[in-house]
Amino acid sequence: MDNSTYEIEAQIEEQHWWFVGRRKLFSSIIRALAIPATAKILDLGTSTGTNLRMLRDLGFTNVRGLDFCEEAIHWCREKGLGQVDQGDICDIPSQDNVYDLVLATDVIEHVEDDNKAISEAYRVLKPGGVAIVTVPAFSFLWGIQDSVSHHKRRYTRGQLENILTGAGFRLIDIYYFNYVLFIPIWFVRRALMFFPIRMKSENQLNTSFLNAILRYVFFVDIYTAKKINPRFGVSILALGIRD
Repeated sequence: MDNSTYEIEAQIEEQHWWFVGRRKLFSSIIRALAIPATAKILDLGTSTGTNLRMLRDLGFTNVRGLDFCEEAIHWCREKGLGQVDQGDICDIPSQDNVYDLVLATDVIEHVEDDNKAISEAYRVLKPGGVAIVTVPAFSFLWGIQDSVSHHKRRYTRGQLENILTGAGFRLIDIYYFNYVLFIPIWFVRRALMFFPIRMKSENQLNTSFLNAILRYVFFVDIYTAKKINPRFGVSILALGIRD
């Protein structure tokens, strides 16, 4: 990502509706998996530490992060969010069969070889270990945030499923989420692409009032997406297990 994008994210991720909602979604999944507090966990692509914040608050004590960008690592250290190593998710600096849980949330779209990144996540997991993977959905939703974040692609559910199963994962679950805001987000992104509005991040399009409304809407979304299993959404979530 652009350094300015990291700076904006670092300032807003603790309260912004998108990051707060994602942490709630991931937290509910991790609790349901009944992963012990001493489990070895790896967060791939930490960015400015939103998942590390969540894992700390959940009480996990053996967590490591990995990010390629020094700017991301700087912000994680500034916040005191634990150990973050610099490295490539396509060549994870770890032995095989180490981790009980790997998070790869909105990261594989940043690399050229997403198949290799997922294969690496599979390699470092213990047998029985679980990967939580999220990606942005549908190429027609491409917007400013994709550009400033240096995304290579957006996905369909079928594409993500093929990558995960091709690496050896057995899928526990896979579904679209952020479906309630799908049309508004599509409309806003089309408007931003049509009008030459300059901004460093879509996350700047927010106020405290709007944030409160969107947080509530997104909470409804994340608690219903799995049950409804919508055929569309702004993002896709998958759970894969290494047998």
